[in-house]
Amino acid sequence: MTATNIMLSLEQAQVENNWQFTEVWIDPMLTPPYLLLLLVDSEGKCHIYDPAKDYQVIFSSNDYETAKLWLLEDEYEPIEGRLSLDELLV
Repeated sequence: MTATNIMLSLEQAQVENNWQFTEVWIDPMLTPPYLLLLLVDSEGKCHIYDPAKDYQVIFSSNDYETAKLWLLEDEYEPIEGRLSLDELLV
């Protein structure tokens, strides 16, 4: 039997209730496509998480544009749509 770590890292715990929206980005050249999650907090700071590495933060920036350019530079593409905290609370 394999144990799954369900504990949040300190950085994940800090953004757990402080996020504004999240986006999913993919590298479509890989099969299956590789996914990354972009999470933007209420102060506009961005963190890019890698689900394949236990949601480790692989890039952080102080603004969305910098995070977006980092993803585009590595040839990731956004999946259409954005999930915002406001939508979940309605």
